[in-house]
Amino acid sequence: MIVRQFLHTNPVIAASYIIGCGGKSAGIVVDPVDAPDVYMQRASELGLSIRFVVDTHVHADHLSTGRALAGRTGAPYVLHESVQAQFDFQGVADGARLEIGNVVVDVLHLPGHTPEHLNLLVADRTRASEPWLVVTGHTLMVGDMGRTELATAAEDGARALFASAQRLRTLPDYVTVLPGAFAGSVCGRALSATPMSTIGFERRFNKTFAIDDESQFVDAMLRDIPPAPPGAAEARAANLGLALAPR
Repeated sequence: MIVRQFLHTNPVIAASYIIGCGGKSAGIVVDPVDAPDVYMQRASELGLSIRFVVDTHVHADHLSTGRALAGRTGAPYVLHESVQAQFDFQGVADGARLEIGNVVVDVLHLPGHTPEHLNLLVADRTRASEPWLVVTGHTLMVGDMGRTELATAAEDGARALFASAQRLRTLPDYVTVLPGAFAGSVCGRALSATPMSTIGFERRFNKTFAIDDESQFVDAMLRDIPPAPPGAAEARAANLGLALAPR
C-alpha cells in the first residue's frame, strides 16, 4: 500500500491524502485542498491512476478542490449519501466499500463534527484482512476530537460524536490514525502538531476520546469552543454548490 500525506498550512491548516495500490496502479485522494494538478502530478509520479476522490465531510474552514479534481480525472466524487448538494456525486452509506486494487476502503458514517461525516477504514489485502489505518477527517484528531457546532447544534453534534467515538474505540490499538487536521486548525482545540497517531495511543492519552460516559463527553465538548472560522457558513455553502465562494 502507498500512503502519502499532504500537510497544508496556508490558507488553512489541514491534511489530505493519496492512498493507493502500487501493484494495481490504483489510488484514491482524500480531502484535497491543493489544486488538482498537485495530486494528479504526485499520483503520476507514484504510478497511480486516481479512481476515487473523497471528501470526508462538507468543509467549513476551506474550499474543497475535490469536485474539481474529480472532474479533471473522471473519477467519482464521493460524499455521504445524506449530503444535499447542487451537483452530482457518488453517495455512499455506512458499510460501503471502495476497492482500489489490493487496497480496500470501508466507509464508516461517523457523524458529530458534521452530520454527514465519513471515516475511511483501510486494509491492504496483500498484508492482512485486518485494517491497517483509518482516515478520520475531523472526527478523531491527534490530541482531541473535532468541534461539533459548525453544521448542527453543538450538543446534538456532541452526542452524535460520542457514539462515533464509541465505534472508533472498538478498533485495534495498532490501527494508524490519519486525521484531517493538526495543531493550529480552527476545527479542534488541544490538537498535536504530530499529524498521525494510533487508536491505542489516542485511547490512552487523548483526554476527550478516552471519556466513556456520554454526559461527561458532551460537557467536555461544549467547553472552550473556539470562535467559528471566518466565513464558515459561506464556505460550507460553496462546497455544496449553493453559493459563490467567499471572497
